[in-house]
Amino acid sequence: MYRILRRSELASNIDLLEIEAADVARKAKPGQFVILNLHEKGERIPLTLSGIDEEKRTVTLVFCEVGKTSKQLGQMVEGDFIPHLAGPLGNPSEIKHFGRVLCVGGGVMIAPLYFQASALKKAGNKVVAVIGARNKDLLIYEREFEKLCDEIYVATDDGSKGFQGLDFLKELLKGSKIDRVVAMGPTIMMKTLSEITKPFGVKTIVALMPVMVDGMGMCGACRVTVGGDTKFGCLDGPEFDGHLVDFDELVNRQMMYLPEERMALLMHRESGGCGK
Repeated sequence: MYRILRRSELASNIDLLEIEAADVARKAKPGQFVILNLHEKGERIPLTLSGIDEEKRTVTLVFCEVGKTSKQLGQMVEGDFIPHLAGPLGNPSEIKHFGRVLCVGGGVMIAPLYFQASALKKAGNKVVAVIGARNKDLLIYEREFEKLCDEIYVATDDGSKGFQGLDFLKELLKGSKIDRVVAMGPTIMMKTLSEITKPFGVKTIVALMPVMVDGMGMCGACRVTVGGDTKFGCLDGPEFDGHLVDFDELVNRQMMYLPEERMALLMHRESGGCGK
């Protein structure tokens, strides 16, 4: 059983949980994830780690309430217990001195990107951050990135704060030397970013979020095509070279169970949010 020690709402439908999980906190690294479920017959959902505290023996998870299980998770409070939490899973991010690193985060994935950016900064890198969301009200971790990074830029889809979209990155890449790009966010954002960086020849690492069930390589649900080869997101990733990822295939696979997900959420709402 994993006890929730702290819960806070970062933005509308975006929640933070700090969870007591000594074994995970002792071994976890930036870029890795956990899989949790809330009851014996529940859905297993992967969540990328947004931080660890070895002294407190806790892990931090930031997630968006979009489906049935994440809605249920969002209803939990401090003192509640999560019965099943497996991790750390996946390969850690490559953390070493690259030089000048551009870190691009979108939506809820800004939080785990901060975990990675902190490690990159500690390794002696100059960190340039771009954080984005659909609108200014959904931006998270802005103050944290301001304190950490050498430069920070904000982008929103609707232009309500900072730049509108990511096209401004072309000028940024032209005007300053970037040795590496890392990105965490919506798949379409990472696809766009990879298309922007490719002409500049800058290594671009993206954290993929394919459909995942067991997270240990047994189910094969998280298959992605990278450089023409089939990879498993959980075992070979979750981070890959963005210039080699077949993003169109990934988007199609992510939508495979959309009707079932919508039905589960509808039934959850009709039950008053109480049903399993």
